Amino acid sequence: MSPAVEAQAQEAMEAEQKQKQQQNQLQHQPCYMEKGVMLEPFVHQVGGHSCVLRFGEQTICKPLIPREHQFYKSLPAAMRKFTPQYRGVVSVSFEEDEEENLCLIAYPLCSDQPADVENKDSSADKDKSGHRVQDYMELERSKQAEVLRYRLEHSHSNAVPQLKHNPWSLQCHQQQLQRMKENAKHRNQYKFILLENLTCRHTVPCVLDLKMGTRQHGDDASEEKKAIHTRKCQQSTSASIGVRLGGMQVYHSDSGQLIFMNKYHGRKLNLAGFKEALFQFFHSGRRLRRELLSPVLSRLREMQAALESCESYRFYSSSLLIIYDGAQHRKHTRRRTDDGLSEDEDEEVEAEPKMDEGEDEEDEEEGEGACAFGFPNNPAPSSDSSRSGSSGISPPCSDLHSPVVDVRMIDFAHTTCKHYCEDSVVHEGKDSGYIFGLQNLITIISELEDHCAD
Repeated sequence: MSPAVEAQAQEAMEAEQKQKQQQNQLQHQPCYMEKGVMLEPFVHQVGGHSCVLRFGEQTICKPLIPREHQFYKSLPAAMRKFTPQYRGVVSVSFEEDEEENLCLIAYPLCSDQPADVENKDSSADKDKSGHRVQDYMELERSKQAEVLRYRLEHSHSNAVPQLKHNPWSLQCHQQQLQRMKENAKHRNQYKFILLENLTCRHTVPCVLDLKMGTRQHGDDASEEKKAIHTRKCQQSTSASIGVRLGGMQVYHSDSGQLIFMNKYHGRKLNLAGFKEALFQFFHSGRRLRRELLSPVLSRLREMQAALESCESYRFYSSSLLIIYDGAQHRKHTRRRTDDGLSEDEDEEVEAEPKMDEGEDEEDEEEGEGACAFGFPNNPAPSSDSSRSGSSGISPPCSDLHSPVVDVRMIDFAHTTCKHYCEDSVVHEGKDSGYIFGLQNLITIISELEDHCAD
């Protein structure tokens, strides 16, 4: 074989190997094919009104709001570990597939398209009365079932339970499709931002969405919106403790069910009800997952310290996510039989975070399985600063080993600070309303931890 032919054969083999590598990569991450990336409902969205969509295994996307986009591009270094990683902007269009089903497709942003353009509906100038009737109907439908239970399905080939749908995420997805369908005659291109999928490291994510702060309206809100949001705060735990339930999903391994709570249920909770909801979130159905509490408290205290150093920032209407894995993992054991032989056994155990060395684990399951849902009857939390000292700070999100319990801030559509030159209102000092909510959340979870220790 001549050297030239040999070189061609070598090039062909290298090209084939490269093609195989690319195909393997496509199985694990989205790729912009000829028709773009089809966006799917993000089944672990438990709160908020903005539609969150699944872009890939490790990435989600949501409609671009300039203020939120600006925050992600310019957020302080101290805040990066407490927010999802920002991954860019895509252009999303409303299309029909081959079977005439409506779907959303993401494409790369063209170089001549400005990234920071607001997604304004061209129908905004239409008669608002019709939209108010539609919004009211949507509101009534969503309020019909505020707490739902879904039994997860187990496939024969995989013991891991599969979540096929989430009532809140499907509702947000349908509303997004409806809005884009109404505006299809006027426009068909929308900007979406790409963000880190905080649930991708978990098999069955348990997600708690907490609306933080004593104030929920931005500086640019109309008088009508100010009144609405102020009333919601006064009628919920937002005014009294600076935090309220915005949504929740938690897996109970005893029944194989996911329990969902939406924001309408969260608004009705008083302080005792809010404590009860937190207790349910950290409960597996068999026992209280007390080993989760210390990492969450460490993260919250670290976050509070970071926020106290953020001069002039206000995180109005933002949320706090707490996420952990509720899946059971099979533990392989070997036991001795009566005839002296050994045989293998598979035992289902709940995923647990790493404990500090020397921490006592003897009483972990004692008496907790039969415990009814009930938070210890302790005094209401105060606004005093949180307790000092904690063990086991969760590693940052950038670490190779993902934290078992994740605590992040999300939703910054109404965030403001002195660096936003276009804002007419400039605040001084720290966001006392948000920090007030953090302090009370720390106090409540600390009470739960102390109750477990007793």
